[in-house]
Amino acid sequence: MTELVQQLASELAVRPAQIEATIRLLDEGASVPFIARYRKEVTEGLDDTQLRQLEARLIYLRDLNERRQKIIDSIRSQDKLSDTLLARLNAADSKTALEDLYLPYRPKRTSKAALAREAGLEPYALKIWQEDIDPEAALAGFVPASGTEERYPDVASQLEAIQHILVDLWATRLELTEQLKQGFAATAQLVSRLAGEEKREVGKKFRDYFESSESLAKLANHRLLAMLRGRQENVLTLKVDGEDAPRLAEIFADLQLNEMQPESRQQFLKQTGELLWLGKLRPHFEHSLLTEKRLAAEADAMKVFAENLRHLLLAAPAGGRCTLGVDPGIRTGVKLAVVNSAGDVLAHSTIYPFAPKNDTEGALAELERLCREHQVDLVAIGNGTASRETENLLGELAKKHPELNLTRVTVSEAGASVYSASELAAQELPELDVSIRGAVSIARRLQDPLAELVKIDPKSIGVGQYQHDVNQTGLARTLDAVVEDCVNAVGVDVNTASPALLSRIAGLNKNIAQQIADYRREHGVFNNRQQLKKVPRLGDRTFEQAAGFLRIQDGEALLDRSAVHPESYPLVEKILARLGKSLDQVLGKADVLSGINAEEFVDEQYGLPTVQDVLSELSRPGRDPRPEFRMPKFRADIQSMQDLNDNLAKSTLLLEGVVTNVTNFGAFVDIGVHQDGLIHVSELSSQFVNDPHKIVKPGQIVQVRVMSVDVERKRISLSLRLNPEEKPERAPRSFNNEQRKQAKPATRKSGEHTPKRQDRPSAKPHDKAAKPSEPKIGGLGALLLQAGVKKSG
Repeated sequence: MTELVQQLASELAVRPAQIEATIRLLDEGASVPFIARYRKEVTEGLDDTQLRQLEARLIYLRDLNERRQKIIDSIRSQDKLSDTLLARLNAADSKTALEDLYLPYRPKRTSKAALAREAGLEPYALKIWQEDIDPEAALAGFVPASGTEERYPDVASQLEAIQHILVDLWATRLELTEQLKQGFAATAQLVSRLAGEEKREVGKKFRDYFESSESLAKLANHRLLAMLRGRQENVLTLKVDGEDAPRLAEIFADLQLNEMQPESRQQFLKQTGELLWLGKLRPHFEHSLLTEKRLAAEADAMKVFAENLRHLLLAAPAGGRCTLGVDPGIRTGVKLAVVNSAGDVLAHSTIYPFAPKNDTEGALAELERLCREHQVDLVAIGNGTASRETENLLGELAKKHPELNLTRVTVSEAGASVYSASELAAQELPELDVSIRGAVSIARRLQDPLAELVKIDPKSIGVGQYQHDVNQTGLARTLDAVVEDCVNAVGVDVNTASPALLSRIAGLNKNIAQQIADYRREHGVFNNRQQLKKVPRLGDRTFEQAAGFLRIQDGEALLDRSAVHPESYPLVEKILARLGKSLDQVLGKADVLSGINAEEFVDEQYGLPTVQDVLSELSRPGRDPRPEFRMPKFRADIQSMQDLNDNLAKSTLLLEGVVTNVTNFGAFVDIGVHQDGLIHVSELSSQFVNDPHKIVKPGQIVQVRVMSVDVERKRISLSLRLNPEEKPERAPRSFNNEQRKQAKPATRKSGEHTPKRQDRPSAKPHDKAAKPSEPKIGGLGALLLQAGVKKSG
């Protein structure tokens, strides 16, 4: 435990006492939002970001240590655990590094080396390795153990078995295997090829990778994930390629095989060295290096997804205004649903303004009726098929009836169909058809994105980067943490929140959230927070976790509408007594509280952070951290990619749009043509950008310049650099100390001269004296190559 605490403290750059206190709270069942908001004294101010990092690393390191102990126990049971190996196992900082060390010791009952030992060949293998003797001569007098005679009937089969024993033995040379992996990794290339000509057309979206070879170490994460997806769809083949000759030279040198005598023994052992590299270590390193790179790419993709999801969930809410939700469609019609300020469905309908019915007049009449009858204020239009056509229809309605004073907003409908067909939607809207539920969801997500989007699996919201290609368990854990943090940052009204929203509150789960909803339906609204304790299964521990994030807007106690935790209510009483005022005279009055010295209220029960938070909350009770609501304005004359292409041919095109997704390679923007455009990272700024999230956020409204349109491939290139003459700066060069020394010109001493070109030593490719000798690969190496083990170098 002490080592774990020290490691986490070092990684997060905080004190061990903070780590230890936080682990204790987490192990007791406290949630991150609760710890971050109400236990600042215990953690000494660790914020939610630090706590999430700590929680994730704690889970990983505990899993790592559990696996480490199993490996140590396994090797110890084989009586092969040396002090050096134990030290290396304890120092391994990743699961991949652990498995690399465990490779030679992994039990394989049917391995060729194990079978050879069973036949009694191990002493003869050691004899050939340690003594100057011809391999065949060393086997004189060998008789296979009973039952193994058929397996090793002749000298050739016996020598082959001996090679497998030696490969197992040499694979335990830790310094050698580490050196080989580092050398291979330094030059490893990821080679991508088209799987077959029949895949060329169906897999054209991967055509950038049909003939590709890139340094594995330098390969961009998003490119690796694209290649892996291409392989998953059987469009691409991937191979980790690298140099074999230098690695074989290292093996021969480390094992001193070049000095072995007699010649037959040297040749035999060199062939065994080839088997070690080509048959055992290289295949493992290929898999290990690609796995390490993939895990890093997945972690990066999860980080991008989490950041995008956070901004989407905390997008500006339009608020409690009567809203018409519009789910566009052509043949199936345009689905309509009117919801009131509380999100309750008032009316629903379907209109058919497009082909084949083309009932424009009937559609306009129905739209007018719904908007007039229910005094609709906002219109939320889904951004799917026929979105712009539907928006134009509503534009006609606005021109004919300006007195309706409608505000039209295009809303992302990603995940709406998933919600419509879900069990949750069936429970919430049992009387509505699946198609109408989508329109309801679109309306509600305009009113309050957070409250509606929590009902949908985050992976279906459409703001991820290769989200279906990464580890789904890790992704779900990451995204659930984001949703939990966002919901608790805003807080929820316990009397109006859906069970899906309540279940995301710290300390609650789906069962308790449903119990709250059932209790509310049976007994009426909650009048104070203490009534929550009457809900079945909601005990004192759960109440402590959840109470501060559950608000009661029109209850008996004014503090219940704030983020002040019930455990701090006595502190508020002390503050009011000092001021000589009542709560209603203080709540929301920052000027009244400005003169209070927080340190005067610090005691054994309440630390300074808690006092400061309480004073801040009293000044601005129930403050919503989300931004103010505003909308993008799309060009009415540009509704398709073809319109975009035609206008671009005439002049420079500047458009307003909304950022829908941010990735490591740029940002996607909806400009109202049913296909998001991409702002490549190089077009985000005239300055070098290493993280697109520092420039744009999902939901942000931006003005962009259209650079190019590829109608066939459905690609739109955009730029935030509105002046095409602007050129982005190059990435700043960075040097490590060794590179800096090499880059710095040497200082000439007095009397020295700079050598002319003819004075300088040269080593041309044809100069045999300058070319290092390479070990020959023959015998067993040739057989391995014929069997499909690739060799290069």
